[in-house]
Amino acid sequence: MTDPGGRRLLRLLLPWGVAVASSACAPALDWRESRPQDTGVQLLLPCRTTSHARELTLAGAPARWVLHSCEAAGMTWAVAWVELADPARVGPVLAELRAAAQANLGAAALQPLGMRAPAGATPNPLSGRFALTGRLPDGRAVRGQITWAVRGTAVLQASAHGTEPDPLAVDTFFDSLRLPG
Repeated sequence: MTDPGGRRLLRLLLPWGVAVASSACAPALDWRESRPQDTGVQLLLPCRTTSHARELTLAGAPARWVLHSCEAAGMTWAVAWVELADPARVGPVLAELRAAAQANLGAAALQPLGMRAPAGATPNPLSGRFALTGRLPDGRAVRGQITWAVRGTAVLQASAHGTEPDPLAVDTFFDSLRLPG
């Protein structure tokens, strides 16, 4: 006999347990559940975010890019969301975002990490979690991870990067991602 309610509770509490454990190792991180406005995304963040929205041209058409980001423990944590009206634009937008992430940090390549997609994601071959190494504008080396996921015609980009990333904190952040569904 299975206990669906017990498993659901475990899935809900597990990210909190990981956050508590990681906060003991990294006192500069103050994990909290966040539901950034205009995204429908749910996740744990180690700091209070600032929000920015702007109109961009993605895959040749205008799109509203909503970004929530913060800095804690020498890391930048960010989640961005764009809603596309046309399903045919999802693939080209993902490809453009991947290229932009590499270019912004001068990363030679994205290294696939083979992690599962966030809960609620629609399968897409360009989605996934990747490691990247590059340089900040001041020349310092930076390492991080970035994930792209799709929900219908919406595209999510989440990233965590810094000069010395804490692997447990990075996993807490990415493992907590939930897309609306």
